[in-house]
Parts: sequence; C-alpha cells; structure tokens
Amino acid sequence: MHMHAFPARGLYAITDGPRDDLVDVCSAAIEGGARVLQYRDKTTDRARRRNEATRLAALCVKLGVPLIINDDVELAAEVGAAGVHLGEADANIAAARICLGNAAIIGVSCYDSLQRAREAAAAGADYLAFGAFFASPTKPNARHATLGLLREARAFDKPLVAIGGITPDNAQSLIEAGTDFIAAISGVFAATDVESAARRYATLFHK
Repeated sequence: MHMHAFPARGLYAITDGPRDDLVDVCSAAIEGGARVLQYRDKTTDRARRRNEATRLAALCVKLGVPLIINDDVELAAEVGAAGVHLGEADANIAAARICLGNAAIIGVSCYDSLQRAREAAAAGADYLAFGAFFASPTKPNARHATLGLLREARAFDKPLVAIGGITPDNAQSLIEAGTDFIAAISGVFAATDVESAARRYATLFHK
C-alpha cells in the first residue's frame, strides 16, 4: 500500500470515462501541476477499470500524487490507491475506512449541503467536496453551491474541494472564499493540451 498524504491545496484533476490515452493524459495533468488525481469511470467494464486503475496507481506512486478512486472502495483496495471518493449513494465512511485502513484518504461529495458536510466531517472524512459552482458540462443538472457555503464550511477544519464548471477564469472567487482545491474534469481532460490546461489551474494557487 503506497500512501500519500493529502496535499495542502491545488488542482484536483478528475478523469472522465474511457479513453485510449488515459495514462498519458493523466501523466500530462500531473506534469502540469495537478496535486491529486481521481479515477472516475462510470462504466461497468470491470476488467478494463481494474487495468486502468492499476496503471494509474503505479503512475501516481511514481509521480508522488495521491490517486483517489471514485465510488469504488473495493477497486481502491485492490489497486492500492491512496483513497476513495464517496457520493451520496455510495458506501459510508465507516465501511470504507474498515476496508481501506486508517491511512486512506476518504473524500465525500457534500453538493450544496452544509449539514451533509457537518456529518461527513464528524464521521471522519478527510476532505469535503462542494458543487456545482457553475454550469458543468459533465453534470448539467447538478445542484448549485454558493461561495457562502465554502466560507461556512471552513469551520469544519477539513480541506475543501470545489467542483462544477470551474475554469481558470472563474476559479479565483472560490479560492478567495477559502477552497483548498479546484476540481476539474472537462476543464483539464477535454483540453487539446492537457498539460498546459492543468498548468493554468495550478498557477492560480501560486499567487
């Protein structure tokens, strides 16, 4: 089990489904400055997902970035990922902790709910994700989160991740409101040049 501590802040890059050059573009995103990589694949092709997650786990160990697996505690355990990201309908934090151990990074989607964030923090989540902040091409019907929510969530003393339609041009207000991470899916992986797209996000944190 290779464990990486969760970094302090930066770009949190999230993959979006199958593509032939997955490992290459993930490598490019990390080279561009992504501090965390999440493997997100909603298909049911178990063999391919296992193969991809295994290769990404090796890449992330090599490049010193934590790999988080979306929704699949079992797959995270299988490939020795740094942790798992849980949505509303996924496994609970306690069950994931038992399966993955105390060192695992367990993140939780809190959407637009401060109450859900409060419960997740109390249950031992390692970071709290809020969104969508802007209209998102990945999730067009997502609930809408506000800057005020981020400010209030600081009280839980957990790293905060903002997601949903965030571009390098609209991210600044979220960083000022106190998010530690900007998560991007299509903003990074739909770009023609993934490395420079990632760099545009990463440099926002150097100001």
